[in-house]
Amino acid sequence: MIGTALVGTGHLVRLALRRDRILLPIWIFFLVFTTLSTTTALEQVYGTQESRALLGVTANANSAFLAMLGPLHDWSSLGGLVVWRWGVFAGLFVAIMALLVVTRHTRAEEEAGRTELIAATVVGRHAPLAASVIVAGGASLLIGVLQAVVLIGKGLDASGSFAFGLSTASVGLVFTGVSALTAQLSENSRVSNAIAGGFLGVTYLFRAAGDAAGESGPQWLTWFSPIGWTEHVRSFADNRFWVLGISLAATVLLVGVSAYVVTRRDVGLGLLATRLGPAHGRIGTPFGLAWRLQKGSLIGWSLALFVVGMIYGSVAQAVGQMVEDNPTLGQIVSKIGGADAMIDAFFATITQLLGLITSIYLVQAVLRLRSEETSFRAEPLLATPVSRWGWVASHAVFALVGGAIVLAFAGLGLGLVHGVQTGDVGTVLPKMLGAALVQLPAAWVVAGVALLLFGLFPQFTGVSWAVVSASLVITLLGPALQLDQWVLDIAPFTHVPKYPDIVAGPLLWLSGVAVVLVAAGFAGFRRRDLTT
Repeated sequence: MIGTALVGTGHLVRLALRRDRILLPIWIFFLVFTTLSTTTALEQVYGTQESRALLGVTANANSAFLAMLGPLHDWSSLGGLVVWRWGVFAGLFVAIMALLVVTRHTRAEEEAGRTELIAATVVGRHAPLAASVIVAGGASLLIGVLQAVVLIGKGLDASGSFAFGLSTASVGLVFTGVSALTAQLSENSRVSNAIAGGFLGVTYLFRAAGDAAGESGPQWLTWFSPIGWTEHVRSFADNRFWVLGISLAATVLLVGVSAYVVTRRDVGLGLLATRLGPAHGRIGTPFGLAWRLQKGSLIGWSLALFVVGMIYGSVAQAVGQMVEDNPTLGQIVSKIGGADAMIDAFFATITQLLGLITSIYLVQAVLRLRSEETSFRAEPLLATPVSRWGWVASHAVFALVGGAIVLAFAGLGLGLVHGVQTGDVGTVLPKMLGAALVQLPAAWVVAGVALLLFGLFPQFTGVSWAVVSASLVITLLGPALQLDQWVLDIAPFTHVPKYPDIVAGPLLWLSGVAVVLVAAGFAGFRRRDLTT
């Protein structure tokens, strides 16, 4: 019976690998190369035991570091530094890769009607799901093994290297299962990705809150996060391989439930019934339709970034407290302006991170245009008096104005919590709103690239996500990797003035670049055929 349900899985695996022959190698190369680059950079920066010991004191005493990167379990070894600096982000990226791959080859295929055509051939009921799980899970394992090989090649301990590589792969496996399940819930691939991404965000926040709490706080929260499980492996310290069994069990459970649900629903439908629209149409403009399609995403991202801002705002005060509790560190920090300077540097880093996260929403909003086009919903709309420019503008406004709303909510969360802690909400809140909103022009540039690709090269709109990933890596890891300045200059967020020294010049020319990109995207779409 099981063999019959899996008939054709091998053919679908080959089809999925052929369709992802560009994207998957990019993901694999990106994650493995970043592991190598991070190792090389940390080896140069922290080449002495004294520098590593100081980092160990700073990292584990700083709630900001703990929230962003997790605990530094072993400061004495290069491998321990690599796990601390890159482990959380590696898990986050491999999770995103896994959930996108699974949704692409399951729910998106059903939504496009291709799964029904395939099901009419000699293909088992479980074959599409099994193929997507094999591809996403296999890519996650390959990334983990290659990371381990790279670290061993750098002369690091083999046991610690495989503990780190497998812990990274375990996050991908868990979110392969998560996405397999969310693909059964909704009839829409976008909603499926949103649910899986929301779960990833919640578990990431559990990890951040648990790590930032310190020994006296609720550290047990990290056990509710697959990314937190990778920290409990304690690679290069204790190498607790048994923790990986939790990830494996969760993956088996999630995939098993997904396989059961597949046989209990019709092809093309989800467990969550689609809400019926009003009996009489009330959408009279392209913007009204765009609002109906985009409002859920805008509200979800705004609330999520508000919560993230609150969490990071709550740990900001600990930065100054760390200086007071550590006289040696206080002497060092006094040379750069004291505790206030450290708090400002913390907010500069956090607001930059919030801007990078917001750029994901902007690209998602822009690429909804391509989704509508390839689903053949744009053509009937444009056959009415709706102009091409009007249709594109109705969605682009959610990237341009919606991005400002999302960042404003993030700054609001930062300012409210930190303002309450310092007892000066009236002064802190406007500063945090401004610090968050100055990231907007850089995010607009990223969205402009996505719109340019949609307008001129629609078949390459997926490259937009590569632009987002490259911006994240260059901005967050570029200085630590000691990349050349011209490489750093590629990422628009490196040009945003650092809080609190905000000047208008870079913001104006970033906005100008965004305007040119958006205008080129509009012009390109006006002149090309649909669904090309």
